[in-house]
Amino acid sequence: MIAEVIVDISNSDVDKVFDYIAPEGIAPGDRVVVPFGRQKLEGYVLRLKENPTTSHALKSIERALDDEPLILPEFIKLAEFMRGKNLRYADCFRLFIPNKLRGGRIRELYRNYLFLNGSLDFEKEYGAITQKAKARRALYKEIYEVKSVAERDVLQRYSASTVNALIESGLIYKESVAEARTPSGMKVSGDKPVLTPKQRETVDKIVSGSGTFLLHGVTGSGKTEVYMRVIEDALNKGKTAIMLVPEIALTPQMLGIFRARFGSVVSIQHSSLSDGERYDEWMKLRRGEAKVALGARSAVFAPLKDVGVVILDEEHDSSYISESNPRYFTCEVAAFRARYNGAKLILGSATPSVESYYKALKGEYTLLEMSGRVNEKELPLLETVDMREEIRRGNLGLFSTALIREIETALKEKNQVMLFLNRRGYASFLRCRNCGFVPRCPDCDVSLTYHMEDDTLRCHYCGARFRSIDACPKCGYTDLKEGKTGTEKLEEETKRLFPEARVLRMDNDTTRLRDAYTDILTKFASKEADILVGTQMIAKGHDFKDVTLVGIIDADIALYYSDYRSAERTFQLITQVAGRAGRAEKAGKVIMQTYSPNHYVYKFAKKYDYRGFYDNEIRARELTKYPPFTKIVRLLALSETESAASNAARSLAAEVVGLKNGTAGILRVQVMQSAIKRLRSYYRYQVVIWIDCDAEDEICPALYAFARKASSGKVTVFAEVNPQQML
Repeated sequence: MIAEVIVDISNSDVDKVFDYIAPEGIAPGDRVVVPFGRQKLEGYVLRLKENPTTSHALKSIERALDDEPLILPEFIKLAEFMRGKNLRYADCFRLFIPNKLRGGRIRELYRNYLFLNGSLDFEKEYGAITQKAKARRALYKEIYEVKSVAERDVLQRYSASTVNALIESGLIYKESVAEARTPSGMKVSGDKPVLTPKQRETVDKIVSGSGTFLLHGVTGSGKTEVYMRVIEDALNKGKTAIMLVPEIALTPQMLGIFRARFGSVVSIQHSSLSDGERYDEWMKLRRGEAKVALGARSAVFAPLKDVGVVILDEEHDSSYISESNPRYFTCEVAAFRARYNGAKLILGSATPSVESYYKALKGEYTLLEMSGRVNEKELPLLETVDMREEIRRGNLGLFSTALIREIETALKEKNQVMLFLNRRGYASFLRCRNCGFVPRCPDCDVSLTYHMEDDTLRCHYCGARFRSIDACPKCGYTDLKEGKTGTEKLEEETKRLFPEARVLRMDNDTTRLRDAYTDILTKFASKEADILVGTQMIAKGHDFKDVTLVGIIDADIALYYSDYRSAERTFQLITQVAGRAGRAEKAGKVIMQTYSPNHYVYKFAKKYDYRGFYDNEIRARELTKYPPFTKIVRLLALSETESAASNAARSLAAEVVGLKNGTAGILRVQVMQSAIKRLRSYYRYQVVIWIDCDAEDEICPALYAFARKASSGKVTVFAEVNPQQML
């Protein structure tokens, strides 16, 4: 037999199948070692066939790396589907298995355990141990009571000679046992609530229906319980389930909820797990020991068979779109898996994306609405504060008078507060007041953010960090102005204004360490803190019963980006973070600080009027020919030299214009420098193409072909459909 093999090299020049002679026992989905040039590389068997496609002499696969194929037949089909979306084969297969499994860099963890020799009479053997051997007697009795114990735990309390003496006498024995590295989650109640009539109606429609459902439910409407009932139904039918959340910060709480309900059949998948945890959790799914995969976007590739339901909570969130290689839309992958398995696909959100709601109204999705909270309480009152008026009254601080007053009231009543600012660091930049110099990243076309905690200047794009400056390196002036405030400075100011309050901060800087997400959220949930300061990590999904006040420090951050989605993102963030208040019996309130109080987004957000916002937005999109009325394709050319990136983009644009002249589906073509000209040492130029939705299947393959052809040793070209960021 001949095996078609994908070699594990992420390079467009070798992005194709290679024929090898397949030894007996090789099957599609096997990881194999193959000779490739002068090297021996890992590869993946795509399929088997009778005859080669080349007349050249073929080499043989050396060996399979696993006892059985690790790549499911479904994923072989998925790889072919994703390659049609302009991904390389190797990049696709790398998504399907844990990174450290490649190259054999991770294995199961084995630990030594001590076991009682149950064939012996304990009382007789215990009595035969001399009274002087107190340690041996104590350890033998301890193991008799617990039957087995980890050797490493025993050696913390007993000497190795004591352990060896019991082993040599045959009273106990030692055995190496595989030990799972299990991630921790928050401890929550496993109580199963009675469904409200609306929840019951929603569950029944999903369970009895098929296809894709858009579940539009206000914050606190009980969407999570609906998800769990649908998953429960799938498990009862012998199926499996995938549950996706947008933020890794949501996984500790969600993991606690799901484990409390479903137990050990839940496996967690996300990028912040240790290599060992990720491997063990993946193997639980692959072996069928776990039936529910929970996690961030990478969990959509969970190696589950017979999937009954795939759920994307907060489906509107941009984190579901991978904007670095390999680039993929989680929703597209989820839809493929749902089709392949005949499963239900549920897209849930309090603020659905305009594109998804449009599809639901057109009938492509089944629209399900949950317009009230499960506790029948009103949504929190949202008060808008005009920060221009605060400045006129002499208040130049971060906090408006109204927000200070409400925080004081909440603290006095022993309630909790969440303060939202979607900008981390202490200040967004430093600037010399004399000559205007701003420290910038040498590898990216962006200013460096000041972090006071360790007195550094950091690039939030490539991660570079530098010691801060006390004087301008150009003119020597020592009066440096700080830019816009970040969460670090907000935390400092909060502690200054409310010294009696216990304050926690949650952003990318405070969650770098292992279990940091769980630690922060557990402390806040158990009321070990009064105020939680954070970025969008705290804006969605979290459920804290004592939070009665949410403060939105700067609602305008995303409003004026040069992006057609800026108004939509602002509305979504405000609605989501406002929904953290008043989720239990206590009423909630939101103070939203803005310098543009008359903007139409705030008019709709104040009333939680999603439909009003949608109607306004969809009219604007139709007039301007933005999605969902068109598809926008971006061809992004990257190179270490500016001229190569620029020339590649211009050549691409010429090819696209040539295609446009012979095709009616291309509406507009623009070639331009990217908003961030240089990122991680690569210059960036782009060609942006507007195409008619009906022509997508005809035109996109041609555009992908242009991108592959333009990728060379000096230039890499990525193709993106409806990119989330035009940076």
